[in-house]
Amino acid sequence: MEEYAAIIMFAVVAMVLLAGYPVAFTLAGASLAGAGIGYALDMFDPAFLEAVPNRIYGIMINDTLMAVPLFVFMGVVLERSHVAEDLLETMALLFGRLRGGIAISVMVVGALLAASTGIVGATVVTMGLLSLPTMLRRGYDPALATGTICAAGTLGQIIPPSIVLVILGDVLSASYQQAQLKMGVYSPRTVSVGDLFVGAIIPGLFLVGMYIIYLAAVSYLQPKRAPAIPADERSAQSQGLWLRVLRVLIPPVVLIASVMGSILAGLATPTEAASVGAVGALVMAMLRGRMNRAALEEVMLSTLRVTSMVFLIFIGAAIFSLVFRGFHGDDMVHDMLLSLPGGAVGAMFVVMLIMFLLGFIIDFIEITYVVVPIVGPPLLAMGLDPVWLGVMMGVNLQTSFLTPPFGFALFYLRGIAPASILTTDIYRGVVPFIVIQVIGLFLLALWPSMATWLPGVIYGQ
Repeated sequence: MEEYAAIIMFAVVAMVLLAGYPVAFTLAGASLAGAGIGYALDMFDPAFLEAVPNRIYGIMINDTLMAVPLFVFMGVVLERSHVAEDLLETMALLFGRLRGGIAISVMVVGALLAASTGIVGATVVTMGLLSLPTMLRRGYDPALATGTICAAGTLGQIIPPSIVLVILGDVLSASYQQAQLKMGVYSPRTVSVGDLFVGAIIPGLFLVGMYIIYLAAVSYLQPKRAPAIPADERSAQSQGLWLRVLRVLIPPVVLIASVMGSILAGLATPTEAASVGAVGALVMAMLRGRMNRAALEEVMLSTLRVTSMVFLIFIGAAIFSLVFRGFHGDDMVHDMLLSLPGGAVGAMFVVMLIMFLLGFIIDFIEITYVVVPIVGPPLLAMGLDPVWLGVMMGVNLQTSFLTPPFGFALFYLRGIAPASILTTDIYRGVVPFIVIQVIGLFLLALWPSMATWLPGVIYGQ
């Protein structure tokens, strides 16, 4: 009977979220209401709620999660210093002689910003404001232009340093230890955020390559959808182009190398590397003359808002997880996954499908903190590699930013796109990129070494 209560509670949370209520309060409120009803019906042990203060305290002192505000700060500083604007203008000139050159430049800049910031909203809005009017003026198909911007903006969710991977790494680490203890391994191995960062590099770059191949193919087969910049205009702006490319590229590349290089070399943890990135972004903004006291106050307030939202969701998700376990929902999920045909392969397929479908209606943070702790331990107990599983989930979660009707990238772009761009144009534009992501997920499932080879080389695992 308790298992049915867990299912009902999950369904209620989904319905309340669809009604538009804040995520954190929905998770906590629905869970506490469910716990109260369950206690009244003698179906829930209130002792589970006694762990709430410890859970909240654990979130607040978690060293890994300290990387979240630091990476957010780094991203907001880079947004305010107009790094994206300079990169887009320069890359557009560099690739402008090609059909679809502006779209390709948007994708390249999206990858660079992903490795620098990892914030979807700022990237989509910035590139939408800067490149969408230019692409439309050049005769680009509205669907192709909007789809390219949305897809490029979501690369920050899989290319490290990524906030998604930070959160996912923290949750998977606990799930991995829990799975090993259930298997009788009392000196459990660990999986870290750094492992996921390294494991996501090749799949992330592979995804960028697939996007660019798609854009090049569309430009070649349907040139009217993505015309090149006229030659006379390119020649008028090409003087000193390579010097400009170096001047614009070197600072963000140095920042990326500082952050990721320190992690790959084993010199710093992701949290320590995030602090390096935050300071480096601040220095870069000051050298560019884009950072004064008023700007710094604005950056800090923006960082505070985003971080508060994220951590409040953490707390709500922690309460939901405890109540769900109080109704023995975790045991029900464990038994269900074990009983599926196909063993670990069948269980993995079902979990990936569920996460993909949930991405249509709820955010990656809720999926990570609500679903992953439930399905992670049984999947890992089946012998799945934790790094591969984490990267698979990361790629899957990335699609949630593009899937209509509630994909966040779609909302961000809709908010700044001109009235001539229809919402259906945006939806049509992202469909090919969603298909590419699903293909990438399928290839990663077939070749787990895409995620596990580089960590093995670097860390000797």
